[in-house]
Amino acid sequence: MHYYERLLRMGCFTRNELCALTGNYNTAGTLLRNYRKKGYIEQVKRNLYVAINLADSQPVVSKFRIAGRITKGAYVSHHAAFEYYGCANQVSCQVEVSSETPFSTFAFGGNDYAYWASRIADGVTTHPDGVRVTDVERTVLDGINDFGKVMGLEELLRCLELIPSVREAKLLSYLASYGKKVLYQKTGYILRHFQRALNLSESFFSECAAHIGKSTRYLAVGDKGSYNSEWRLVAPIDLREITGKGIDRDAGA
Repeated sequence: MHYYERLLRMGCFTRNELCALTGNYNTAGTLLRNYRKKGYIEQVKRNLYVAINLADSQPVVSKFRIAGRITKGAYVSHHAAFEYYGCANQVSCQVEVSSETPFSTFAFGGNDYAYWASRIADGVTTHPDGVRVTDVERTVLDGINDFGKVMGLEELLRCLELIPSVREAKLLSYLASYGKKVLYQKTGYILRHFQRALNLSESFFSECAAHIGKSTRYLAVGDKGSYNSEWRLVAPIDLREITGKGIDRDAGA
């Protein structure tokens, strides 16, 4: 167990990092084999390992920390980011991992680590616990952009209900980076229902409205519902009817 304490501090590591620790490639290989056999470490995927706490046989780092080590520059996003911030209504076994380097979805420790293409570079932060994750504002926009593929509209709304605040300047900056008129439409429509709860100004919605273009679009593919003239969007139902709790009931729908 000569290296075990140091591996516990590293948490997640690659073979190259183990080589740097031992000072020898062959020694690192021998250590990997022996420690895996004894249950000191487990292989997450090819060339990624995690140290195991012998008291409970569980990884010493969270699924969020593991996610950020899957590829160079990988980070937690979408519903998994909501969960990291304690704003998810449902705990999911899927961990969305955004990365510029594609990888195949794989399972480890009861979780599925799913690849998402990194759409924009903005809004990624590293927390003191070592987790790389989208900030709250980027998480909100990723959720709105991809809710039909990740969590569904109801779960998105319930996540938004749990967010204490947002920085509208950040939202507008990330919207500009996305550069999608339909995202301005969906963001304006959905966040209008949370205007008071998130303390969003009228100027925020005016800025969103200035970028929506002239096309009528749908909140989700195949939606049937009423037409919202402010956002030129067809939505299935009044969002206030989905959850009720936490939504600004005086906001336009």
